[in-house]
Amino acid sequence: MDRGERAVDRLRTGSGNGGRVGVTYKYFGAPDGATAARVPISMRPEELGGDELGMGGMFTKIKPETMAAMVLTGIEGVPLHKVPPLELVVLHPDYAVVKLPMTVVDPLRDIGEEAVGAAAFIWSTVPDRGGPRDAFNVYQLLHEWQDFSHRLHEAGHQPYCLVWP
Repeated sequence: MDRGERAVDRLRTGSGNGGRVGVTYKYFGAPDGATAARVPISMRPEELGGDELGMGGMFTKIKPETMAAMVLTGIEGVPLHKVPPLELVVLHPDYAVVKLPMTVVDPLRDIGEEAVGAAAFIWSTVPDRGGPRDAFNVYQLLHEWQDFSHRLHEAGHQPYCLVWP
């Protein structure tokens, strides 16, 4: 195992439940990777420029790769195995910052209520995937991502996720 793999492994450790207990994700926008890499763990919402997911600071247990798959599979029709990987921006022993592709938020800006509902239903029926299973919960989450997408676009920012135990 190289140094990066060991650091990621430390991020995942927590218990015997798949190693994900205690890992938290915070989605935010930044103009570039250098800015995103400087985001400290204690970042307050007002320091993020007001374009973080949930506006009050959304701390969630939903992994960024699950969010990417949810949008790309449900809205764009991308098969689960073709969802692109996330880009690692910074890997610190205590946290990591990853960049999500713009294709994870851009498709949400121009779709209507029916398309969000259809995407939620599609995602709820995809076999062998993680994340929320109930179509209504997915629907609510996609609406939050839709708002997030609009704020990112208006600010000229890209989507990032801060990951820490």
